Amino acid sequence: MSEPWLSADQIASHLGVTKDTVYAWIADKGMPAHKVGRLWKFQVSEVDEWVRSGGASSEAE
Repeated sequence: MSEPWLSADQIASHLGVTKDTVYAWIADKGMPAHKVGRLWKFQVSEVDEWVRSGGASSEAE
């Protein structure tokens, strides 16, 4: 069975951040997200790997 797609609210809750932070990470840090119409959708496995690889790090790039 395939992994479900999560909304911005759901992925924000999963990560313990605000939805605004999620949108900022998409724009500024290349957070893996897929645009479906007007909505952003996320796969937990992709986002978790991005976080583990340092994508959400606050250090200067």
